Amino acid sequence: MISPQQISFLLARLAVGMSMFGHGLVRLPKLHTFSNGMVSQFEKSILPGFIVTPFSYILPIAELLTGIFLLIGLFTKQALIAGTIIMIALIFGSSMIEEWGSIPSQLIHAAFFTILLTFEKSYNSFAVDSILERNRKAGFQ
Repeated sequence: MISPQQISFLLARLAVGMSMFGHGLVRLPKLHTFSNGMVSQFEKSILPGFIVTPFSYILPIAELLTGIFLLIGLFTKQALIAGTIIMIALIFGSSMIEEWGSIPSQLIHAAFFTILLTFEKSYNSFAVDSILERNRKAGFQ
């Protein structure tokens, strides 16, 4: 029997996963433009360009992969941790350029990740992780 908690976990995982997937997906085709825009935003911050530039290229890929893993439920625990780390980095960056309006959204994402992480072991039933775990327990390699 499917519990309301399992359904809630699935829907929340899909929601935050789709957000991350969408963020990464729309930025990839315009990666160089996205990077230039981010570097431009940080020009007057205390963060040096040699940190901002690689981060601006890595961020969309990290968002996309985190989103994909959450959408299919593969490496869910690791994806939730990665998502939280991404949000911590974004909150730090937003603070450095005094972009206070972005922080509430980043905090909401971080809250989703950490709350889901709390319940991942108990309610992540509709996921590739669960299928792999059932197969492992059944003796399939």
